[in-house]
Amino acid sequence: MTHDQIWTAIEKFATEHGMSCSGLARFSGLDPTTFNRSKRWSKFGQPRWPSTGSIAKILASTGQNIGDFVKYIHDDKKNPDNQR
Repeated sequence: MTHDQIWTAIEKFATEHGMSCSGLARFSGLDPTTFNRSKRWSKFGQPRWPSTGSIAKILASTGQNIGDFVKYIHDDKKNPDNQR
């Protein structure tokens, strides 16, 4: 599981629920900028991961569980279309 996979999963999760990332954040009681692309990396280039609290809030607000979210995490090693 990588940083990019988690953020892509959040984007796909939001889209699946008919929202943008900021809409999903707002709907979940979070600051609308919580999932902004600009907040995914520190000013020093270090990856910023979403908090477990933020993930828990988007799951609770959409009535989903962690298993539902995990299906959006893409593993290139298991996808023959992405073999290198």
